[in-house]
Amino acid sequence: MLSIITIFLVIIVCLIAVLISRQKEARQASENVYNMAFYELVDYVQNVETYLAKSLISSTPEHGAETLTNVWREANLAQAYLSQLPIESQELENTERFLNQVSDYSYSLSRKNIYNDSLTEEDLKNLRDLHSYSVELENTLNQLSDDINSGRVKWNELNNKGQVAFAQQVSTSSLDGFSNLEENFHEYSGLIYDGAFSEHLTGAEKKGLTGEDIDEEAAKQKTIEFIGNNNIKEIESLGFSENATIPEYNFSVKASSEDNISISVSKKGGHIVYMNSNRDVNTEIISQEEANEKGKQFLSNHGYKDMKETYYLKQDGIVTINYAYTENNVVVYSDLIKVKIALDNGEVLGLETTGYLNNHTKRDTTKVKISKEEAKKTLNKDLNIQSEGLAIIPTEFKTEILCYEFKGKVEDKEFLVYVNAENGREEDILIVTNTPNGTLTM
Repeated sequence: MLSIITIFLVIIVCLIAVLISRQKEARQASENVYNMAFYELVDYVQNVETYLAKSLISSTPEHGAETLTNVWREANLAQAYLSQLPIESQELENTERFLNQVSDYSYSLSRKNIYNDSLTEEDLKNLRDLHSYSVELENTLNQLSDDINSGRVKWNELNNKGQVAFAQQVSTSSLDGFSNLEENFHEYSGLIYDGAFSEHLTGAEKKGLTGEDIDEEAAKQKTIEFIGNNNIKEIESLGFSENATIPEYNFSVKASSEDNISISVSKKGGHIVYMNSNRDVNTEIISQEEANEKGKQFLSNHGYKDMKETYYLKQDGIVTINYAYTENNVVVYSDLIKVKIALDNGEVLGLETTGYLNNHTKRDTTKVKISKEEAKKTLNKDLNIQSEGLAIIPTEFKTEILCYEFKGKVEDKEFLVYVNAENGREEDILIVTNTPNGTLTM
């Protein structure tokens, strides 16, 4: 028995030794991965600083476009490696914001150079400010690099203990460096221009979300008003989603028809953000034109006036239609609402207002500086125009552009071409795909 116990203990000790060894190897492997990500981050931040410096003395739009495109690329790569580090702190959050903003700003200025426009004094001042900040960031990351090389910073501990461990492990010089970055960042973070470098990239203002905050009981009443008290058999609260794109109260409703309805109401203003009811639709009686009108009437009855149907998708007897807001005969594609309609009886089964609540505001639709005929001169001569008008389109930078919208065909393909109404630039081209189940763009 003693021999058996001894052998058993030896086996346990060996297993523990193997586990500890493997744990050390895994820890070291993760440390190596984090170290690689950090040093790649440092290299790309150095490249950002270098290319920003070059952009300040570039004398031709062609070379300026190339240099600024390099800034955009290096800043994006720096962000990718920064996201791999196990640090959640205000210091590196500001670093991420800076890289995001300098990336978008440089890309926008590169487009300006591509159009053979010289940078303005304000553009150059912004670049000088950003370059100054990039130098500070580079120096601070180099100080943090010294902490890592000395063994003071251990990534795995940062991963487990987060911000507290970061403050305890880094040197005073590194903390002072990040503190200076935090103080100076506010001077640069407010740079706003007609393009990508806008605060709403990280802190989106919900322009269409009006009204005062409401509590859950008021949100419940909004739900009852929206669906109709006579149509509700039972209503249950599913809690509050604080971290949703729009903070909202969620409810589950059993309708008098026994259908289950999910609905979300915004905390601010009590707007219906989302509503969905799933039921089988076995027949299609309602035409697409009738569905368009029913959806438009439904929106109007709930306070969404001047909405125009754009594209739709039909599936399993249900059509989902995108409606865009119109102002002075200008289609505003940023303010979108999706409506889901049953084609057996025209009942509205779903609603999503996120786009509208995020973007709806009063626009200036008078910034037309070129005529429609001048805009047409930029079009491909083979485009057979079928319709034309004005539209406000969103950009990838979450800004908006007032454009002429030309719909036409080249051979058997249908296109939408958007020409800037202020300067005549071709801003975007979409291919329109018409299928038996819908009209889509790509």
